[in-house]
Amino acid sequence: MKKGIISVISGIAGVIAGAGAVTKVLGKSLSKTNNLSDKHLALFLMMNQWVKVKQEGKNLSEYFETNGYEKIAIYGMSYAGETLLDELRESKIEVVYGIDNRADSIYLDLDIVTMEDTLEEVDAVVVTAITYFEEIAEKIEKKLECPVISLEDILYEI
Repeated sequence: MKKGIISVISGIAGVIAGAGAVTKVLGKSLSKTNNLSDKHLALFLMMNQWVKVKQEGKNLSEYFETNGYEKIAIYGMSYAGETLLDELRESKIEVVYGIDNRADSIYLDLDIVTMEDTLEEVDAVVVTAITYFEEIAEKIEKKLECPVISLEDILYEI
């Protein structure tokens, strides 16, 4: 009889431990999904603001010209970074280089470096990775002595 009780208790403990492990894995997966969802929502809202700026007939080069930024770097060369590069191509603003962790796999008509490389001095660095702006700005400020600006802030200021 004691063996049966011990067996049942061991079985229940195993089920509880297994359920706890599954809950932990699902919790991490759900958290990762929520973070990704938040990131994409922030990107969508920023791009929506960019459309509004364009509908008002404005160009982001106005912001840089007004603030005396002639040579800039762009941090984050995914969709927003490429779009910013394209918008500034026909302006007086020179995009000197891009910064991205995936520098080896990005093929643009622009030098792309990583944060581990030597960063050439520029008038400003525009960060397109808006959900990680604070962390990125802190790293850049340790390597360069120029303003580090969120693309999102530019879009709401222009």
